[in-house]
Amino acid sequence: MSHALTQYDALHGSIVSRRARPETLKGLDKAIARVQMLARHRRARLSWLMREAERVHALRTEVRSHSERALDELIETVRERFVRGTAAREDVRRGLAAVREIARRETGEEAFVVQLVGALALYHGRIVEMLTGEGKTLTGSLAAPLLAWRHRHLHVFTVNDYLARRDAHSREGIYARCRCQVGAIQSEQPPAERFDIYARSIVYGTPKQITADYLRDQLRIGPRAARQQMVAMGRAPGTGPMVPGLRSALVDEADAVLVDEGVVPLIIARNRGEDAMSQVYRDGAMIASRLDEGPDYSINHLERKAELRRRGREQARRLWSGLSDPIWKAERRAEELVRQALVARHCYIRGTQYDLIDGRVIIIDEYTGRFLHDRNWEHGLHQAVEAKEGAEVTADRETLARLSFQRFFRTYRFLCGMTGTVADARPELEKIYLRPVTRVPTNRPMIRRTRRLRCFRSSRARMEAVLDEIQRLHEQGRPVLVGTRSITASQSLSAKLAVRGLEHRVLNALHDKEEAELISDAGHAGAITVATNMAGRGTDIRLDEGARQAGGLAVLLTEMHGAKRIDRQFMGRAGRQGDPGSAQVFVSLDDELVTQNTARRGRLLGLLGGRDEIHSGRAARWVFRMAQRRNETRDRRNRANVLRQDDWIEKNLPGG
Repeated sequence: MSHALTQYDALHGSIVSRRARPETLKGLDKAIARVQMLARHRRARLSWLMREAERVHALRTEVRSHSERALDELIETVRERFVRGTAAREDVRRGLAAVREIARRETGEEAFVVQLVGALALYHGRIVEMLTGEGKTLTGSLAAPLLAWRHRHLHVFTVNDYLARRDAHSREGIYARCRCQVGAIQSEQPPAERFDIYARSIVYGTPKQITADYLRDQLRIGPRAARQQMVAMGRAPGTGPMVPGLRSALVDEADAVLVDEGVVPLIIARNRGEDAMSQVYRDGAMIASRLDEGPDYSINHLERKAELRRRGREQARRLWSGLSDPIWKAERRAEELVRQALVARHCYIRGTQYDLIDGRVIIIDEYTGRFLHDRNWEHGLHQAVEAKEGAEVTADRETLARLSFQRFFRTYRFLCGMTGTVADARPELEKIYLRPVTRVPTNRPMIRRTRRLRCFRSSRARMEAVLDEIQRLHEQGRPVLVGTRSITASQSLSAKLAVRGLEHRVLNALHDKEEAELISDAGHAGAITVATNMAGRGTDIRLDEGARQAGGLAVLLTEMHGAKRIDRQFMGRAGRQGDPGSAQVFVSLDDELVTQNTARRGRLLGLLGGRDEIHSGRAARWVFRMAQRRNETRDRRNRANVLRQDDWIEKNLPGG
C-alpha cells in the first residue's frame, strides 16, 4: 500500500507540475501577474524580515535550554503543523529557532541574525543576495527543513556534483533531526539509486542532472501515459516518474543557474547510428581553411555568423565540385555547411569555448569556466568543431526532448534562491520568474578596498603590469587571486609567472577535481592562485593570520567579463566577514569586450595620454562599462529568444 501511495504521489505531481505556469501568461496578463507578485511579497520586505529575524533570535535562550529530547519534541510538534498546512507565523518563528539550535548542536555553527533574515526570505519565496563568505550554506540549511515540511519535497540546486555531495553530507545531521531524509543526485548513479534518492524529502543536485531526469520521465511516460499509470498504479514498481513532481526548489548560485544557464537549453538526444556525414564535415573544414577572410567571407563574432562573398562562393564551388558526396550537389546545403565550418573556425576557440580532452571536444561553460562533459552543440556545429580540430567526428544526434532551464524552473510551484551577485539581474528575475530580490546586509561592515581600474593600450602591456603587481603583493606577504576569462589565458599567465620564478597554483576546468583544495588554500600568506571565473564557487577563502596582518586577499582581474555580476562574484572573494582585502581590474583596448561592443569609443580612448597605460581612469571605466552593458543586453535577448522558442515548441509540437 505504501508503495502504491508513493507512486500515486509521484504520478500526480508529474501531471500537476505541467499545469498553468507563469510562461503561459502574455501581455497585460503578465504585467498584472508581476504587479500581483510585488504586492504579495510586499509584506516580506527587508525591514519586515529583519523584525521577524529578531523575534526568532529572541527565542534563542528558551530553545537552547531544551534538553535533546525536548528539542526533538518541539521539532515534531512544529513539523506536524507544517505538514497539515496549519502553520501560523509563530510556528515559522519557533520552527526556524529550533532548526537554528539543531544546526548549532550538530555542526557547531550558530547562525547570525542576518542569516536568519536570509532563511526567512527564502521561506517566503524570494531570491536572496548574500555576499561571498556570509554563510549561504548554513542559511540554506536553515530554510530547507521548513520548505520540505511545507511542500513535502525540496530540490536544492548547486553548480556541480561535488558541492551537491558535500552539502548533502555536511547537512545530513541537521536534516535527520528535523525528520527529513536527504540525498544527492550524482552523474554516475544508476536509475534504481536515483529513484530512491528522489523519494526523499530534500534532494541536492545540479540543474543538468535533475532537468535531464525530469525530461527522461516525460519521454518515458508523458502526461497521457501518466494518467493511465495512475489508474493502474502499483502493478509495475519503478515504471512511474523518477522525479515525483516539481514541488519546491532552492537554487544556490541563482545568478549562474537562473540567468546564465538560461541561454543553453538542455537536450536529450541519441546518435542516429551512422557516421555517413563525418567526411562531409571534414570536407567542409578543408574548404573553410582555403578561403580568405575579407575577400571571400566576413565573420560576425557577436552573433557567431559567417557570410560568403561572391568570390568566396565561386572559390567554394570549385572546391566542392570535385567532392563525391551527393550532399555537395545541393548548392544551398553546401553553402550552409561551409558557413558553419567558418563559424567553427573563427567563433569557437579552443581554450575559450571548448577544449580537447582525450581526443574529444568538450564544451566549456563561458560563465562558470567549467567543462560540460555531457553536452553537444546542435545542428552539426559540434561535428564542425571536431572536424576543424582533426578529432574523430561523432555521429549526428537526433533530438528527443528539449527544455530550457528557464521554463524548467518556472514549472516549480515554489521557487527561491540565493547567491552573492543577483541584484544586477533583478529586473530579469522579477519578469521571468516572478520572484522578488532581497539584498541581505553583511554581518560585519565590508572593509575591502576597490582600487582604480587600470587601462592599457595592448594586452601585452596589461599583462606586464599584472605580473609586476602580483610580484609586489607577493613580496608584501599578501595572498593573491588572479582572475582570467579563459583556460588559455590562465595557462599563459601561469607560464609567465614561472619565468619570473613565482610559485603559484592554477584553478581552471582542467584542474576541477582539486577545486575545493586549491581555492581553500588561496588565503595563505604569499599564496598566488590563478583562476578562471569558476573561482571555486561554494568554497570559502579563509585567511591565515599572516595573510590578515599583511592586508588580506588581493583580487586582480586581468579582464572584465561580459556581465558585471561575474566581476562582482570574483572580486567578492576578498573581504569576507569583515576581513581586510582589495580588488582591482586591469583591461586593455584590444580586449574582446571592447572590440566587439564599443570599438569606436575604444579607438577614441586610445587618443588619450600615456605611452602604455591610459591615464584617464574615469573615461576608461565609462567605455568598458558601456561595452559590458551592451553585452548584457544581448545576452538578455538571447535568453528571451530561447524561452520564446521553447514556448513555441511546447505549443505547436505534439507532446511538447
